[in-house]
Amino acid sequence: MGQAKKPRPVKLFLGMITANEILLAQVEEIMSYKFGRIDFESPVLPFFYTTHYQREMGRNLKRKFIAFEQLIDPGQIAEIKVLTNQVEKEFLEENSGKRKINLDPGYLSSSKLILVTTKNYFHRIYLSRGIYAEITLRFVQNKGFQPWEWTYPDYKSESYLKIFNEMRRRYQEQLRQMERGVQ
Repeated sequence: MGQAKKPRPVKLFLGMITANEILLAQVEEIMSYKFGRIDFESPVLPFFYTTHYQREMGRNLKRKFIAFEQLIDPGQIAEIKVLTNQVEKEFLEENSGKRKINLDPGYLSSSKLILVTTKNYFHRIYLSRGIYAEITLRFVQNKGFQPWEWTYPDYKSESYLKIFNEMRRRYQEQLRQMERGVQ
């Protein structure tokens, strides 16, 4: 019989999509207040992988990723998704109720990258509070993060994989520091 153990802490990240880059800084401020110092920021990237968000948020969408220095218990991710949904509501268009920003929290560990969503599908596992999780990327030694057949096209792109491999490198360094007792 296996022993239940407390999981290793994981690195929380947030993907943001918007047509209004000013909102990125506003959300970063809110999220750093909630989760502490941001220790990784991607460049602002053009988001052209799908037209799914255009009707709601307009054209010329941009994507940015941030990650937080403070590692989290992976069991917190459902509550974090509920929180980011609430933050999205704070930025709704007054007249139409459309979102101005999409927030996608997730986490990475040494072996995988997890995204959370409110949408169920065959490759997603229910967590709680209407939130599902999927393993979006897996880490393969000497290759870095690799996609699955269901991985979103943007998360398969070289630019995103480079971002997540850098996040993982930083995460691995944090784990080494924790093991040495350095905070």
